[in-house]
Amino acid sequence: MGKEKFGVHNPDIHVSKSSLYVVATPIGNWGDMTARAIAVLNAADVIAAEDTRVTGQLLKQYGITTPMISVREHNERAMAEKLIARLAAGEIVAQVSDAGTPAVSDPGAVLAASVHAAGFKVIPIPGASALTTALSASGFSCAHSLFYGFLPPKTKQRCDELTRLKDSPYITVFYEAPHRIAECVADMSSIFGAEREAVLCRELTKTFETIRRGPLAELAEWIKNDPNQQKGESVVVVNAAPPAEKDEAAAHDQVLVPLVAELPVKQAVALAQAITGAPRNALYERALALKKAEQE
Repeated sequence: MGKEKFGVHNPDIHVSKSSLYVVATPIGNWGDMTARAIAVLNAADVIAAEDTRVTGQLLKQYGITTPMISVREHNERAMAEKLIARLAAGEIVAQVSDAGTPAVSDPGAVLAASVHAAGFKVIPIPGASALTTALSASGFSCAHSLFYGFLPPKTKQRCDELTRLKDSPYITVFYEAPHRIAECVADMSSIFGAEREAVLCRELTKTFETIRRGPLAELAEWIKNDPNQQKGESVVVVNAAPPAEKDEAAAHDQVLVPLVAELPVKQAVALAQAITGAPRNALYERALALKKAEQE
């Protein structure tokens, strides 16, 4: 797979000078490298790699000898200036992360933003992404999805974030490290509800790939009891909150709205709680919002 077929001599693939190419690379299976990605990496004057050792293994697979420099989270701003100078000199810069698409829970956004600000082209070379790979295999049908990425590593902050996302009407996609996946899915089960459907996608495209769909409580128990599921990188796709949760809030409004229109807030809330059984604090906050809207 040298330059004769995929490289700069391929007339079907055009590479522009003074441009930053953001190149997606495989997330596990070498066969997922695209012909255009290979051509760009061959044609580039330099490859900005997250870890040159990791990218070096990829380049070796395809006989690519383009020199590399390390551009990581801690040095991305400083390296951006140097790479912009190379773009100004007419060079081609390709950026890659260790796997998948740069800037998606990986370094890359700072360099791309700097290149935009300097007035040079930023050209994406699409390819593998754990996000879209997991979504495509989830089987969840929803018009909208939310990519969260990595949750906070500490339990309290993680649970706070999950609580904030509990009633989201969107499919939500999380990335998680192997040493946290068991407690993370257990927290999801506790906060989102044991019966909320989710899909665990582990080691996507690799030899020991796992894709399993089921209720969060079932997935949490399975991960806990199978140490193999606590190895490698994971993507967790959680289905949207069930419509019933939204319907319940609407039903509470049917009771609360007329009461707030006729009674003081405290009395309206007390009656609404007696009728619906809903939490007082939630009803009180909603009553204040309704009263404010009424006065405006």
